[in-house]
Amino acid sequence: MSGCISTVSACRKAGARFSLAVAVRKKIREAVATIPEDAWTPIKYIAAVWNAEEERWISDAEIAEVPFTVFTSKKKTFHTTARLIVRRVKRLNPKSVPEGQAELFGIWRHHVVFTDSLFVLAQAEPMHREHAVVEQIFADLEDSALAHLPSGKFTANAAWLTLAATATTSPAPPATSPPPSTPEHGPAPSAAT
Repeated sequence: MSGCISTVSACRKAGARFSLAVAVRKKIREAVATIPEDAWTPIKYIAAVWNAEEERWISDAEIAEVPFTVFTSKKKTFHTTARLIVRRVKRLNPKSVPEGQAELFGIWRHHVVFTDSLFVLAQAEPMHREHAVVEQIFADLEDSALAHLPSGKFTANAAWLTLAATATTSPAPPATSPPPSTPEHGPAPSAAT
């Protein structure tokens, strides 16, 4: 989180809200461990999400939140208290459990967001996930067609931009979430399809 201090400070100064994905490290794990079991709310995804690490479709999860203060190693003026929104998904693949993880983190995979959003939990968490989809599209574009710009030739730039626009407006889902093969979200298609 320490790299986000300028982002959070700029948002606060401008009166803007922030929603930042957070790596699950020691202090975050400790905060997640304080969430009581009855605070978790089940959620269903509108569309299942393919999880490559677990090699399965995920269509439900649980969410909860806990207050959290970041930048505590900095001057007190930088300390920022907001919410940690945590989404947890049950691990079904024992091979994916990181070695040395506590029981809580061996059973669940946690995805954490630090936010000062005014939306209630059930609205804020899916909104953040939607932002992640858009960010993935940008990353895919930067690693593909847009990586060739500028080329120094107008026609080449026009061709790459046309390819980028076509790829992002295509009705096909991004490569990171393969389409379900059945209405019940059967196995993911192979990489060759």
